[in-house]
Amino acid sequence: MQIMGIDPGLATMGWGVIDCSSDAPEFVASGIIQTVPADPLPRRLTQIDTGIEELIDLYTPGAIVFEQLFFAKNVTTAFTVGAARGVAIARCARFTDALFEYTPMQIKQAVVGYGKADKQQVQRMIQLLLKLPDIIRPDDAADAVAAALTHFQSGRFGGLHIMK
Repeated sequence: MQIMGIDPGLATMGWGVIDCSSDAPEFVASGIIQTVPADPLPRRLTQIDTGIEELIDLYTPGAIVFEQLFFAKNVTTAFTVGAARGVAIARCARFTDALFEYTPMQIKQAVVGYGKADKQQVQRMIQLLLKLPDIIRPDDAADAVAAALTHFQSGRFGGLHIMK
């Protein structure tokens, strides 16, 4: 089974896929879906929808995991990123009911063992856990792989967090 992780964003949406056929997860692929800030919002959302659809067709994941959004200040950014996340969830829901989400703190706790770990610690742990020669870049792709790893860890120990 493959797990796809998604780190929501409007300008840059990260994605990552791991294979969980064995006891240890294996890295499959990661990347980003980028949109052009000068483009109108509907065009950008359509690009995200198309990009997610292509990824699902290519990898056919058994589960799709989203990092929950957290915004402390910028309401405008929250709305646009929320729209991008909504489009991605809607596209994924057309493919499977196995949609899950984890908070940034849950992801850091699962991957690093410390809920307030910084990005570099998370990236380094991903590299170690997946036995990669280099850290995954850009950050958005690494965050998506971390979300997928979180689900792998949670699934193995019975703590599934399905979207409601």
